[in-house]
Amino acid sequence: MTCTSLLDCRALWPGFFFVVRGDLKSALSPNCKLSIVDFCLRFGHQSAMFRYLLHFAVIVILTLLTQVGGIAWLLALAFRRTLLAFAVIYFALSVVTVWIAPSFGRVALSCFDSGPLAMQSWMYCALNRNYMTPELSEVLMDTAEEMERRYPGTSTLVLDANFPFFDGFPLLPHLSHDDGEKADLAFYYADASGYLPGAVRSPIGYFAFEQGPTHCQPAWPTLRWDFDALQSLWRDYGIEPERNRAVLEVLSNDPRVGRVFVEPHLVESLGAGSERIGFQGCRAARHDDHIHMQLR
Repeated sequence: MTCTSLLDCRALWPGFFFVVRGDLKSALSPNCKLSIVDFCLRFGHQSAMFRYLLHFAVIVILTLLTQVGGIAWLLALAFRRTLLAFAVIYFALSVVTVWIAPSFGRVALSCFDSGPLAMQSWMYCALNRNYMTPELSEVLMDTAEEMERRYPGTSTLVLDANFPFFDGFPLLPHLSHDDGEKADLAFYYADASGYLPGAVRSPIGYFAFEQGPTHCQPAWPTLRWDFDALQSLWRDYGIEPERNRAVLEVLSNDPRVGRVFVEPHLVESLGAGSERIGFQGCRAARHDDHIHMQLR
């Protein structure tokens, strides 16, 4: 039998038939010498390789985004309803991770707390980006309680922290959130009526920049993204100067804190200078949308 029947090939290789037009035209030309089995082996192999590469890419992406998502996807492939299985397995792994992480020196900041310290969005918990060392958790809680003492009703919001396992595992797109000792805090915002508890300008607390002068020149590669097209989409809030100045003072006076990163133009406008408050560099992400702090 010669390779003239695609129906025969589909019958021999159900679920593995993958057509590339150029190869198909060549395979079915008058000079084609391949048998049906050879033809199906060729395209079946291409289909299988494509699926393997696709699953590999999904595993890598989920691992980079959530650390445990790649494992969940790999286990879910054993089930017919892969997406449903993934959701169930990922949820189970994320819950179990809360109890396993302390063995790796990390604790989770709860997304359900409503006190002076809280995660800004459930997304950070869903992606397992709310983990930190017990010392950092204590520093953040002490900072939030001090802010609440100075300004009753103040809510201090945490953005990205760290993954639950392994020092050196990158928390993209951050350059340094890889050891449980770093965290980002959202700015405190206000409108014409005054301070807005728990409010941020963008849905995730990042990328709503406070424009100001900079000495950084355009460069590549860089993580200093401007996202000019997004700026008009964010809420029209301004940073609340007293609380932002106070939190920088609290952090810079805490002996457990090593460095605080904020854009220089904000440090100047807030009058919050300190030897521990510095500039992250021109190739790192902008820090006029959040505060970065890290332990000694």
